[in-house]
Amino acid sequence: MDFVQGLDLSKLLLGGAVLSFAVSAFSAPFYNFPLFLYGLYGQENTESVSALQNFTCFLAGSLLWDIIWMANHEQNGFIKFLSILLLVLKIPTFGACGLAVRQRGATFGGLGLRGSDLSGPTVWSMPGGFTSTGRDDYQNLDEEATVSAPPRVPVAAPHRPSNPAPPPPPATGPYQTA
Repeated sequence: MDFVQGLDLSKLLLGGAVLSFAVSAFSAPFYNFPLFLYGLYGQENTESVSALQNFTCFLAGSLLWDIIWMANHEQNGFIKFLSILLLVLKIPTFGACGLAVRQRGATFGGLGLRGSDLSGPTVWSMPGGFTSTGRDDYQNLDEEATVSAPPRVPVAAPHRPSNPAPPPPPATGPYQTA
């Protein structure tokens, strides 16, 4: 692991892009050049972890895909050497990308989930007083309805003032009240 920590990811990706571009004109896997260009984009885009995380997964898949491609296609000796060199270059690139993804705060556990946290990060809460800690008036459709009696409020006698207020003076002008 110490070996991978000392590697420069941008140089590995640039070397892979140059090498895959050099063999792209010949009988070689066609997907390597766009793959390494996407890796350069993911490495430069520091705001997003998902691009580098996706590239790392694609790179791991392309390791197997390269072996299958080389077994099914004939290549010139020098181009085959460069293709094998590119295949070998993908191994430390994969390790350096995995380390860079971890340094950016993401992991590969659970297919994009953080470790064993299946619920994911909480970014909102449901309005209306529903919480994850208590029931707070939440009821499933299958549950029996619990009806509680409304609280009894004592009825008080109406308040009658001992000294009634005098009636208002009659309005003057065109508008009068009856």
